[in-house]
Order: sequence, then C-alpha cells, then structure tokens
Amino acid sequence: MIIAVYGAAGHTARFVIAELVRRGHTPIAIGRDATALAGALAAYGGAVEARVASLDAPEALDRSLDGVDAVVHCAGPFLDTATPLIEAALRRRVHYFDLTAEQGSALHTFERFNDGARERGVLVMPAVGFYGGLGDLMATAAMHDWTRADRIEIAIALDSWHPTAGTRRTGRRNTAPRLAFVGGVLAPMQPSTSAPWAFAEPFGTQEMVEMPLTETVLIARHLAVRDVRNFINQTPLRDLRDAATPAPVATDARGRSDQRFLVEAVASHQGEQRRVAIGGRDIYAVTAPLVVEIAERVRAGSHAGVFAVGQIVDAAKVLGALADAGEITLSTR
Repeated sequence: MIIAVYGAAGHTARFVIAELVRRGHTPIAIGRDATALAGALAAYGGAVEARVASLDAPEALDRSLDGVDAVVHCAGPFLDTATPLIEAALRRRVHYFDLTAEQGSALHTFERFNDGARERGVLVMPAVGFYGGLGDLMATAAMHDWTRADRIEIAIALDSWHPTAGTRRTGRRNTAPRLAFVGGVLAPMQPSTSAPWAFAEPFGTQEMVEMPLTETVLIARHLAVRDVRNFINQTPLRDLRDAATPAPVATDARGRSDQRFLVEAVASHQGEQRRVAIGGRDIYAVTAPLVVEIAERVRAGSHAGVFAVGQIVDAAKVLGALADAGEITLSTR
C-alpha cells in the first residue's frame, strides 16, 4: 500500500513519515513548499519522494495523488484544509485519514462526504490522532460487549503542552462553541466548574475542566450512549494560553519531546464501570504509530464512506498492538 502524507514538512507529519518508513512503507511526501519539503526529507537521502501541490490548485493536487492508495492529512487548520483534500481523494479514489481535533471539521466531513465516499468506494476517516481517534478507541474498548452505556468520560492529563505552530494557528481559527453530547444530542457545552480526577501516579489528583474535542463527535457517531464528557487538566491549558510557551523540543533520537500524558476512558452503565487507561510520551509523536496502525488495518476496498475509527477496527487489538510496540502503556479494569 502506497501512503502519502500531506503537509509533510510539518511537525506531526515528520513523525508519520518516519513511522511509515520504519514499517517498510515507501511514503510519498506532499506539501506546498518545495524548500520546506526538501529540508524535512533530507535525512532520507532521496528515498522518500516529494511532490509539490497546494490545496487551492486542484489539478496539481490530483496529480500529487497519482499511484497513491491512501493519504494521511496532517496540515491544519482542518476547517480550511480538509475539504479540498477530501475532494481530491474522492476524485482519485484514494482513502483519506486526517488528524483533526476540530469538532466542526470532523462533523462537516461526516455530513458532507459520506454519500460521495460510498459512491466512489473510498474510506474517509477524520480525527485519527491523539485527540479524537485515541479516545474513541479507548471508549470502544471500555464498552467491550455492552450494547449501550449511560455515560462515557474521557479524562486527559498532560504534564505540559508546548504547542507547534500548527496548533497555534488552529487555535486562532477554531473559535466555534464546543459541542457536548448530552441526552443523546450534540449541543453547545454549558459552563461548568473544575473538578478533581484521581489519576495514577505520577499525575495523581488533577483539577480538570470540561473540553470536548473530536472524541465526542466520533463516540456519538457509533456508540449507544446517553452522555459523553471530555475533560483535560489545567496545566497544559495554561501553557497553551501563554504566548511565550515555546514549541516542543526533541529530547530523543526519534525527535520526541519529554511531554508525558495519561488518558482514561470510563464507561458507566447501571452502576457498573469499565475503565481503560493509557500512558505515554509526546502527543504529537504518538499520533504517528496510531494513524499508521489504523491505515494498515483497514485495507483498501474493505469499507467505503465516512467512519469513526472505533466503528471499523478492533479497538482492543489496536491499543494492544501499540502497547506491545512500546508506544503506550495500557491497563484495563
């Protein structure tokens, strides 16, 4: 399978390209700036093909997808960038994955492109990243054999958040009210107060605020649940709000930062709870093995339409594979 990466000079895209190469793929790197692409790919010595195409040039974009089976879209803000690349993927019959944490973008993808993707025999999957797909997989694994739940909670703890330039741009662009899933309906989140969440060490008890992201949208698409709640601790939000917080700095040979995370998904039904917890390093870096694992598991022709990741993969097996590879720690109870 030939997998292209769009926005290939970006921070997360570099992790995706490296993961594809590590797994024996020969990725194609696509971006709008030839100089930036050359710099990003210098370490590969010409082994990774670079193609230049802007999202506002449909013919060039179509040509950039020649011979490609799937494309991983890494260039936000996805509110602006997802539509032209999905349209090109449908024209070229190329399967599409993106990494959006923007609820509006994911919703637009589900609402606008499902019929066209079915007609073209193309799989379209938004939000296959740390924010979005990971929480959806965890919630799906927590549900296991339950057919419905009263409530699903996703709690995210980060010890810091050094945002990339792309994260900064997305934050400025994504000003729509956040949507919560309450009583089986997506609606603007109501104001809420902070509350404690008892994580395992080294995080311990953290003060959390409600912050629905694309996990909420994905879970609501396919799990029978009344309420979905999304929380994040205060520390990374302070970093994000501070314009002086620098971008992430690589501290290992893979280019990962020292940032640590712990995420818990709790499904509740009729007084019973099921919990899945994962831990790991660098939210940008861990997105790469996640999206590549998913792309490898959903083979060409197996699905057509727009899907949440938890709809069409075995969530427990994907999380187990990431744990076996040492990308995350995993516990269930």
